[in-house]
Amino acid sequence: MSFSRYLFKRLALFFLVIFGVVTVTFIICRMVPADPVGAILGESAPQELVEKTERMLGLHLPLYQQYLRTLKGVATLDLGIALRTNNPVTTDLKKYFPATLELVIFAMIIAIVFGIALGIVAAIKRNRWPDTLSRIFSLVGISMPAFWLGLLIILFFFYHIPLLPAGGRLAPYLSPPPTVTGMYTVDSLIAGDFQTFWNALYHLLGPALVLGWIQMAYIGRVTRSSMLEILNEEYIRTARVKGLSEGKVIFRHAFRNAAITVITMIGISVGFMLEGSVLTETVFGYPGLGRYSVNAFLALDLNAVVGSVTLIALCYASSNLLVDLLYGFLDPRVRS
Repeated sequence: MSFSRYLFKRLALFFLVIFGVVTVTFIICRMVPADPVGAILGESAPQELVEKTERMLGLHLPLYQQYLRTLKGVATLDLGIALRTNNPVTTDLKKYFPATLELVIFAMIIAIVFGIALGIVAAIKRNRWPDTLSRIFSLVGISMPAFWLGLLIILFFFYHIPLLPAGGRLAPYLSPPPTVTGMYTVDSLIAGDFQTFWNALYHLLGPALVLGWIQMAYIGRVTRSSMLEILNEEYIRTARVKGLSEGKVIFRHAFRNAAITVITMIGISVGFMLEGSVLTETVFGYPGLGRYSVNAFLALDLNAVVGSVTLIALCYASSNLLVDLLYGFLDPRVRS
């Protein structure tokens, strides 16, 4: 199969996934036995205001028309008004998503660097103490829920040993940098404000460590298993017989061939981090898309719920699409 045909199939699956997520989210929101207008306005709201709000949300329309309106809104990026903030949903998403993206990027750096390093060391030192420590570390990371790990970090590194802040993106005495990307670390570097940069990085450390540790464990385990399989291949023995240094054998031959599986795991990890950000941001009081989604669910703000879930699904599907394309480019057998 040619790469262009492979690309077309993956893009078709990508849009099918987004369509399915929007459909399922719409159905679940409409199945909830609650009154979103009453939850926002209160039971004593005047009837005229209730009817006006229902018309604004389109809740007075038949169910199929509401569904078509939702699909059109997603396609045109017009997701309506968020009742909780009284802003267009797209405006809220532009405000909160960069914070989550910044958190996920730093968590991915932690997970990739330390996860791959742990996996390689564990494979090289198989059944020795570095391998045992790596497996224990990975087991703890996989078994520990994100919210519990976050609470432990706050308990020890904020309450008992005040090394990390309890939450937020910046210290109260600092103002956010001029908005360019919405990510404080990037915008502060662009503005040349290094005090704000280091403070934003300091506030990212706790939640990024929680998200990164969990995915670091998965990446480390996948790297270890892939490396162990590759290290037993004949061409690795041949490379050693030829007199190549151990570093070249490990990184140029073994890890290079094991990287395809690791890349796949990294792409999946992005989606899990976006999912985990919901609890992590809530625990740390971090004002990102995850916390915005939780507040929207609790307030029955249907437009905000659909918008935030669709954006998370879009990011998840995009990361998997990118991995699939990279996988197909590196290994032509995948396209067959």
